[in-house]
Amino acid sequence: MTLKDWGYRVLPGLKWLHGYSGQDAVADLIAGVTVGLTVLPQGLAYATLAGLEPQYGLYSAFVGGIIYAMLGSCRQVTIGPTALLALMTSRHTGLGLGSGPAYAILLCLISGVVELGMAVLKLGALVDLISLPVTVGFTSATAVIIGTSQLKGLLGLRGGSGSDFINTMRSVFGNLHQVRRGDFTLGLVSIVVLLVLRKLKDVKLDGRLRSLRAQQLVSGSIWVIATGRNALVVLVTSVLAYNTCDQMDSCPYILTGKVKSGLPSLALPKFETTILDRNGTETTQNLEQMLSELGPSMLILPIIAVLGNVAISKAFGGAGLSPTRELVALSMSNICGAFCSSMPVTGSFSRSAVNHASGVRTPLGGCYTSVLVLLALGLLAPYFQYIPKAALSAVIISAVIFMIEFEVIRPLWRCSRRELLPGAITFVLSLAVGVEIGLLLGVGADVAFLVYRAARPVLSVSKLQTRNGINYILIRPKHSSLYFPAIEWVRSGISKALATHGTAPVVLDCAHVHDFDFTAARGMGSLKKELAKANVPLFLMSAHKDIGVILKESTNIDFPTIDCPDDLEPILEQSETCFACSTV
Repeated sequence: MTLKDWGYRVLPGLKWLHGYSGQDAVADLIAGVTVGLTVLPQGLAYATLAGLEPQYGLYSAFVGGIIYAMLGSCRQVTIGPTALLALMTSRHTGLGLGSGPAYAILLCLISGVVELGMAVLKLGALVDLISLPVTVGFTSATAVIIGTSQLKGLLGLRGGSGSDFINTMRSVFGNLHQVRRGDFTLGLVSIVVLLVLRKLKDVKLDGRLRSLRAQQLVSGSIWVIATGRNALVVLVTSVLAYNTCDQMDSCPYILTGKVKSGLPSLALPKFETTILDRNGTETTQNLEQMLSELGPSMLILPIIAVLGNVAISKAFGGAGLSPTRELVALSMSNICGAFCSSMPVTGSFSRSAVNHASGVRTPLGGCYTSVLVLLALGLLAPYFQYIPKAALSAVIISAVIFMIEFEVIRPLWRCSRRELLPGAITFVLSLAVGVEIGLLLGVGADVAFLVYRAARPVLSVSKLQTRNGINYILIRPKHSSLYFPAIEWVRSGISKALATHGTAPVVLDCAHVHDFDFTAARGMGSLKKELAKANVPLFLMSAHKDIGVILKESTNIDFPTIDCPDDLEPILEQSETCFACSTV
């Protein structure tokens, strides 16, 4: 292996630099700046959603872009904070004092380590265990939880927004008398404007303007406004708040507050922190207690991050991408981000879509986004304090409402109503108990259905006759494998068939059966002996030779076989003759 090949293997992003042209750089710059204008307001909003100070959202937005540019394989993917991971992080950031950032950063590091372990063990395929209905139920529930968690900011109610749907709604309805008119009006107008601008990009100008150049100019302007709508709304509302609050003693809006300026310090995550216990006393927690507090989130959050990132990569890059390579890129983004005070990150579908629509050519577009975020941290942070919280809440709500996937229900109801149950379980329990429990029980319900199908295979039972009038019972399993949970079901099915149709030779059609396990093979041996005592012959038809070997080695019994349906009649006649001779 040459040094060049070794370099490409360690840092796949170097391939993008080979032949990187000025046109590529300009395209990536435009896309990177466009994504940056999207991630700046989202980063501030998602940090607030996670229960952290706003600057942590920006700390989380620049490391992933640089790391993924070097290690990733899909040019459209952008790595950074997302609403879903922010929601899951918020479950551990409300213990008071400086424990919020400590828990978020530690969770980021642990997520990266878990994802790296999954990459080393090539466990990316584990996300395939989460079916589409469960995924839809999970994302829809989290969208509802995220949206309701922002009602306080939208209505101008004081207090943090938690990740518990029921308690959040109880708190909101219990404090409706404290709604601030200025925040509510500003938030509602912001949502309407964001939704209108979102639809603006669908406007077609074909034939409305005579000049092609004018048409291109107007279309480009509309696209820029629609794509940068979040930044535009935040900018306008911030200017409004600055002018209003600078002239009035009492500001009509709740503002974000001071955002720490400058870059994050490069340091190890804290493995010890201080919290406020229930009595309001400061209590020091060591690493073991912190890990106990994080609990299942240390496994579930990385799996959710991997699920989202792989899904985005496949959506934009096709099925040829390597899940392992994506896992490595995502894991290193979290591990390196933890040293820069980042909360957990993953691929963002909305920002990746913006990246794609902006004409990005290589993953290096993420580097330009990172530079813009760093410039904002260094130069614009003092002005972020004037951003109204209602505007940030509007940005989050207008983004997550499209995560609720109602359109999947109708086709599922028409073609597979059974699959609605795991999705419904995931959705309801995620709202009632928590997203982690809801996801686990939804996956558990899906796995239970798979186990049930394996344990109770569909058996087609028919009593047929050959051309010469010989009766036989044909048993045709519709599954490709017979494992130990199913063998008693098959034996019971054959017994019921004999009781229903009378004594006759039993033919087990194995044309679609390709595998037996040891327990099932031994069960078939016991069934053969039971039927032999009742003078009922058992035949295997169209059985693969591997099945014959398994049965022979497991039971030491030679099962009579029928190679194909054309051989059925002579073998049954021979069997009937032998049976008649044995009874004389």
